Amino acid sequence: MNDSTAGIQVATTSGLVRGAHQDGLAVFKGVPFAAPPVGELRWRPAQPHPGWDGVLDATVAGPSAPQPYAEGGDPVLGGHGFPPFDEDCLTLNVWTPAADNAARPVLIWIHGGGFVSGSANVPFYAGDTFARDGDLVVVTINYRLGALGFLYFGSEHGGSDTEPGNYWLTDHVAALQWVRDNIAAFGGDPANITIGGQSGGAYSAVALAGHSQANTLFHRAILQSTPFGFPLPDRAESQQITATYLDIVGVKSLDELRQVPWTHLIEAWPEMFERANKWGHLPVPIKPVLDGVTMARDAVELVLDGAALDIDILIGWTREEANLLAVFPMYADTTREQVLARAAESFGDKAAEVYAAYEARRPGATPQQVLMDLLSDERIVAPAIEVAETRAARGRPVWAYRFDYPTPAFDGRLAAPHGLELPFVFDNFGNWSHAPLVEGIESPSRDGLCTAMHQAWISFIRTGDPNHAQLPKWERYTEERPTTMRFDTVSTSTERPREL
Repeated sequence: MNDSTAGIQVATTSGLVRGAHQDGLAVFKGVPFAAPPVGELRWRPAQPHPGWDGVLDATVAGPSAPQPYAEGGDPVLGGHGFPPFDEDCLTLNVWTPAADNAARPVLIWIHGGGFVSGSANVPFYAGDTFARDGDLVVVTINYRLGALGFLYFGSEHGGSDTEPGNYWLTDHVAALQWVRDNIAAFGGDPANITIGGQSGGAYSAVALAGHSQANTLFHRAILQSTPFGFPLPDRAESQQITATYLDIVGVKSLDELRQVPWTHLIEAWPEMFERANKWGHLPVPIKPVLDGVTMARDAVELVLDGAALDIDILIGWTREEANLLAVFPMYADTTREQVLARAAESFGDKAAEVYAAYEARRPGATPQQVLMDLLSDERIVAPAIEVAETRAARGRPVWAYRFDYPTPAFDGRLAAPHGLELPFVFDNFGNWSHAPLVEGIESPSRDGLCTAMHQAWISFIRTGDPNHAQLPKWERYTEERPTTMRFDTVSTSTERPREL
């Protein structure tokens, strides 16, 4: 029964919020966790929210972070963030079985989107299935994206050479501190928190694992298709990116940029993408910055020592991560010579040897598929295996998986690409009806895989161990036995994670 008309109030550290009962859950949307990052707070670290008087209506999601948007969405997901958009976007959503004192395990989900798109409000990431099926409290968060979250300003552009960057990361820290201080009132346990994310969201979880103010505030991390393999720019390199952006917008300094309406800031993105879109590389026009304060090391290193070693990790990837690029016209007629030239950028005079190895690995592979496999390994798969191997060598718990199920969409050309595991993990295919990526995936073939993954994630969130009755035995990844669960219509485990 849907009883969404009945309200429920909870006291937070900022004031009272009123949510709604929906299908057996208490749901709160659009709850502020930090001050609106507008005016003089634009391009500043997240600040505490000043609070409010009375009762805040938390029955409707807040605006999503400003981002590029086109009617009809993108050709694969059909859209990853929808209006309304606004700079005043630092809000979160909560799903809980009851706002009581049950101290349930908590999942904080961070959406991905290449650092420029996505929202906690899209149906893809609704927390109802996890809350209901796992007796969990689920939190999804919005954070600053694109230029508003990732630009770095040194003295050359009106900022300071010593101030921290990564405003997006300060948003995450503020959200995590909000959860620490408030989640008990929503029926959650602040001593049993898992952060989960996919792609850029998984990168966020990694960054939090390396952050001194955050890495003791959660206990487990689910890292789905983490883009570990993107080298991060330092301060000087980030300022070059900022200079490009300022040139496109038509201003010269941070002070001037603070006066530009956010709608105009978003209009600069097509040209930013065009300048960053180099053949054979995943287009990421803006990245986190190695500012030496909020982030001092690349992502792989952030989860391999210090307090991060005390965080249990479930890590994985899809079998054909980069195949999303296969639908782009620029890769339709990929030639062997093009791929050899791209391989030479990474492997120098060993490019032909590398190409031959990829051909042998996937008999009958076209040049396009060789390129996609190379990009998958370089940016996501190989670094993830490195993380699993190194943590295992240090005796830390780590569980590894690979998602092998191929989508029939696009005539099967995508196979098992980046992001396809999400509707299985959330077990919410009904929320993906607008996504071309999942066209043709029907019951009952998907149902067993949904149960296998969804329940494994629930088990890990609750106990730190993903095993459950509907899944073959899933051993920890160790030096002696690098066990990797291969999720498909029939899921099996392997000790050869690199084999196709």
